[in-house]
Amino acid sequence: MTQTGSNAKSKSIVLEPHQVVLRPLVTEKGVHRSSRQNQYAFEVNPLADKGDIRRAVESLFDVRVVKVRTQNRRGKPRRYRFKFGRTNSWKKALVTLDAEHRIDFF
Repeated sequence: MTQTGSNAKSKSIVLEPHQVVLRPLVTEKGVHRSSRQNQYAFEVNPLADKGDIRRAVESLFDVRVVKVRTQNRRGKPRRYRFKFGRTNSWKKALVTLDAEHRIDFF
């Protein structure tokens, strides 16, 4: 399957929904967003794109997704006693749901 042109996009890895969404991010800010703006935050696979995230959330939680926003979070330098290290980089997705749909984590 080859395509030519600037819009050629070949995706070799197909991720299952449970491989895309790694875990929900339940924080004070996230709880506020879920109650006021119907937005939910997830840690997602760095290889997933917005379409993968939309399909995964819709199939796992049986809801309708309106919008997906993503962030690539860089790792931070950390120190433990005399050793220096770095936390891992990860990808965050902020998913906005339709007005009549909700996700209950508690």
